[in-house]
Amino acid sequence: MKYSAVIFDLFGTLVDSFSRPEYESVLVEMAAIVGIPHDKFVRLWLSTFQERNTGIHPTPQASIRYICQQLDIVAIDDSVERAARVRLDYTARSLKPRPGNAEVLTRLRSKGYKTGLISDCTGDIPMVWEDTELAPLFDVTVFSCLAGIRKPDPRIYRLATDRLAVPPQDCLYIGDGGSAELTGAARVGMHPVLLRHPDDSVEPITVDREEDWQGPVISTLQEVLTLLK
Repeated sequence: MKYSAVIFDLFGTLVDSFSRPEYESVLVEMAAIVGIPHDKFVRLWLSTFQERNTGIHPTPQASIRYICQQLDIVAIDDSVERAARVRLDYTARSLKPRPGNAEVLTRLRSKGYKTGLISDCTGDIPMVWEDTELAPLFDVTVFSCLAGIRKPDPRIYRLATDRLAVPPQDCLYIGDGGSAELTGAARVGMHPVLLRHPDDSVEPITVDREEDWQGPVISTLQEVLTLLK
């Protein structure tokens, strides 16, 4: 099969997924800054996952202000900004590619393949994205928080292929199976491959992960290069 483009998921594929213990530790720190009991802050933050992933709450600041409003707590601007900075710093640290992944993307582009990214993510990701090592390695990025839609909605895949000017059937899709993304990619005509990294031992934060995937599976991103031979 001749492909023109390779489209990737982000968390659990190019970078490690957020680990639940560290993720919640950051939320506890944010809660302390704005003066909210951490259990209430964490509960409301996690319960607004959909709003953050589809851009209804477009920034960490917006999410913090919403939580304050729900608890009838005055949102002090300086505290909101400091708490948001904790979140953004954590996000920036988390967007470090796994060893060898940046080199794979560089090789794909040198061989003439277009590269795309589709990520279900919150507004902090695009806020720090341009300062990451990965940013210059993609022709197109589609973030759910900016698009207003999430995987496996077929529109988010077509948004990427339209921007790449490549038909879906000419695209290889690589992901860890979160958000039923592989099934969604297949439904629009892409060729999905599950990346199941052997070091994924820390409890990750994932949604609707396709544990029963019956299609092709690889264990490292480097294997993508062999799929294209």
